[in-house]
Amino acid sequence: MTTEAKLIKAKLNLLELGAYLDNVSEACRTLGYSRDTFYRLKKKFDEGGIEALKEISRRKPNPKNRVPEEVEKAVVELALEYPAFGQVRIASKMAERGMTISPAGVRCVWQRHDLETMKKRLKALEAKVAEEGYLLTEAQIVALEKAKHEKEAHGEIETEHPGYLGSQDTFYVGTMKGVGRIYQQTYVDTYSSHAICKLYDRKTALVAADLLNDRVLPFYEAEGIPILRILTDRGTEFCGNVERHEYQLYLALNDIEHTKTKTKSPQTNGICGVPGQAWLN
Repeated sequence: MTTEAKLIKAKLNLLELGAYLDNVSEACRTLGYSRDTFYRLKKKFDEGGIEALKEISRRKPNPKNRVPEEVEKAVVELALEYPAFGQVRIASKMAERGMTISPAGVRCVWQRHDLETMKKRLKALEAKVAEEGYLLTEAQIVALEKAKHEKEAHGEIETEHPGYLGSQDTFYVGTMKGVGRIYQQTYVDTYSSHAICKLYDRKTALVAADLLNDRVLPFYEAEGIPILRILTDRGTEFCGNVERHEYQLYLALNDIEHTKTKTKSPQTNGICGVPGQAWLN
């Protein structure tokens, strides 16, 4: 919710409470407003509805501080043409085109167009390519590839929507007196980071399948979301003969694709491990 939406909601709450209590003074005292404010807001609402409750900025724009339109357009174009360039290099590129703008001015233009970070510029570039379908330059391809490698280095995985790719892992919790070893089965949706877990006293294929059957699939089915693929390590509770292995059989019966992590790959192995360690702490 935006700041403006929160302000409008607070004003509506005041008007609704006044109508519900049928007592303006009590409503104002409860929410910390004056009676004058209540009647001013009520008059605005009666005349113009919710739109009339929006905050009106008293600051007058100063067009003298804005760069010419053609300069602003060129800065935006260069931001997408060279998304990895900072404001100083973009200012230099502008000078090569015969247009003068300071690095600070470049940043102001970026902020107005929501392009002030490389991540935002790459996102805008991807959206433009998807919409217009034009060929990428070498600089754009290099920037996109670099961003992809950085995501992988920090454990980020390409995922399209909830249910597109889940990650499941077994986490050793500790030993409980009278019970023995305790293990936690953890499932994390790589798109939303929503996690589901359950404790067991053993580490087998049956309990790995039980987490999906008891907690995960019912949750996604209730939301009308299919699970397409699950990523696991190569532990015996997840891997085995498809015809006799309970976990493999369960995935096959529910038409869920199974992907295994690469050996010595902490980026993918850590997706479930980090939440597990956090919950233990």
